[in-house]
Amino acid sequence: MILVALGANVAGPWGTPPQTVTRALGELDRGGLRLIVASRLMETAPFGRINQPNFINAVAAIRTHLPPAALLARLHVIERAAGRRRTIRWGPRSLDLDLLDYHGLIRNEPSSDTAPGSLILPHPGIAERIFVLEPLAEIAPNWRHPMLHATAKELLKRIRREI
Repeated sequence: MILVALGANVAGPWGTPPQTVTRALGELDRGGLRLIVASRLMETAPFGRINQPNFINAVAAIRTHLPPAALLARLHVIERAAGRRRTIRWGPRSLDLDLLDYHGLIRNEPSSDTAPGSLILPHPGIAERIFVLEPLAEIAPNWRHPMLHATAKELLKRIRREI
């Protein structure tokens, strides 16, 4: 299973955050990407920097023959088309796409594309982010974290106890 998290909290060239996330889901179903299932759109509080608008979040399961680094590069292209500019960490954004899991691979290596950062799989923030776990548990409650060996449903239950 390949999982992608989507989020937006400011308008961009694709419209409002809900319009942008909906269009991004469409982008995950073309050009060698196949959308299998997507969660409903969920409004959530911002993470990290709290003095900003709420986010619209979703998680999608997709299929592709692209290897992980090429898929990450494609996600960055989609973000840029939606107006994303990487300026402030955890700041407002017109679109954020995170590669959460790629068939259970565990990787921590420099990215081979021109985008900043590293390719880390599974995404390091999954277990701490309710805005990822809620939509993930909706579409794949039995998905198992490759390192923590807990299901999405179990991770969501844990984080709800902590907040």
